Amino acid sequence: MQPVPTVPRARSGPDRRWATALARSVLTLLLVGAGLAAAPAAHAAVNPYQRGPDPTVASIEATRGPFAIAQTTVAASSVSGFRGGTVYYPTSTAEGTFGAVAVSPGYTATQSSVAWLGPRLASQGFVVITIDTLSRYDQPASRGSQLLAALDYLTNASSVRSRIDRYRLAVMGHSMGGGGSLSAANTRPTLQAAIPLTGWHTTKNWSTVRVPTLVVGAEYDSIAPVASHSEPFYTSLPATLDKAYLELNGATHSAPTSPNVTIAKYSISWLKRFVDDDTRYEQFLCPAPSGSAIEEYRDTCPHS
Repeated sequence: MQPVPTVPRARSGPDRRWATALARSVLTLLLVGAGLAAAPAAHAAVNPYQRGPDPTVASIEATRGPFAIAQTTVAASSVSGFRGGTVYYPTSTAEGTFGAVAVSPGYTATQSSVAWLGPRLASQGFVVITIDTLSRYDQPASRGSQLLAALDYLTNASSVRSRIDRYRLAVMGHSMGGGGSLSAANTRPTLQAAIPLTGWHTTKNWSTVRVPTLVVGAEYDSIAPVASHSEPFYTSLPATLDKAYLELNGATHSAPTSPNVTIAKYSISWLKRFVDDDTRYEQFLCPAPSGSAIEEYRDTCPHS
């Protein structure tokens, strides 16, 4: 077998995704030529960001993933740009560094309202920070800036910075925090994923966003009705973008503030697919999922 050439790692979101696809193609061509395309060891070498065992429906619906985790408190007095929070992280680095996700609560809420996402996502192989905002009344644009400040803290100053791949970052948020995740994605196109959860924002046009985005709405949301928030958010995103719209059946605005299997399984799949470039999770996103928990699902279907 001929030596496999090294493809340099890209330093930004779109470039990194292109470089990973190129590496995958080069390796596949070489393996096919050598008659080894089906070799199990080669599969793992194709994607250097892949973490954890092969996923199943049970594994993405579970309350905990395969990674043991720990957590640490970030005091408000020790940071700037946001009001502190909690960091959840895998305890082992045997598989390498991890992508990181910042999560914002909604209007008048604290990090406790989104705290369930911390261990749920971290145990699947991410470093997660759930934040408190500078004021409980901060508007979405401010929450977007605070999500970015939290990611900058994680990668530059936190005690877990050595565990993080600074080029694999994502944002999430509930309500105005969800609107903030759209603002953050618009501000920083090098992010790898954004997930607004029953998001609220006065801006409806997000045609300049270049970050793969999963928009989650709720059928009976009276605070951020899908017709005036989540649906126009999704529709305005570029048609060429990897994007999806998940509407929760029978759910209200507060659905993301307590453990929710549907939110978790598709958020995990989205983050794995776009933060980790892990195509093993594409099976859960494409073709479009359905079921009693889903009122509607639209997508552009993620591309391998």
